[in-house]
Amino acid sequence: MTSGFALNVRFTTRDADAAQRFDALVARTLEGIRNEPGTLVYVVHTPQDAPLVRVFYELYADYDAFQAHEAQPHTKQMLAEREQYLISTEVEFMTELTGKRPATTPTEGP
Repeated sequence: MTSGFALNVRFTTRDADAAQRFDALVARTLEGIRNEPGTLVYVVHTPQDAPLVRVFYELYADYDAFQAHEAQPHTKQMLAEREQYLISTEVEFMTELTGKRPATTPTEGP
């Protein structure tokens, strides 16, 4: 068993305009997320048959890395702004059991 901590979040936007504005908010937020060392995967999907839905898959090194992500100013800004674009949010927290995951950068020895 590994220590990974993951989320699967399904957002349904109000309409096509709200979806575009939500996507822009996510793009701005990703600029900060790219620098979070404990955030291993943060990917947004759109189901093929649901153009107003966004499904996020987030994988963190552990629960502490998720908490660090939630404490970031860019994340707090997104959480504060997102509701105006949405009609629903469904969150599923998951604990990693096994699988293939991104390789971590090995630490260099002396």
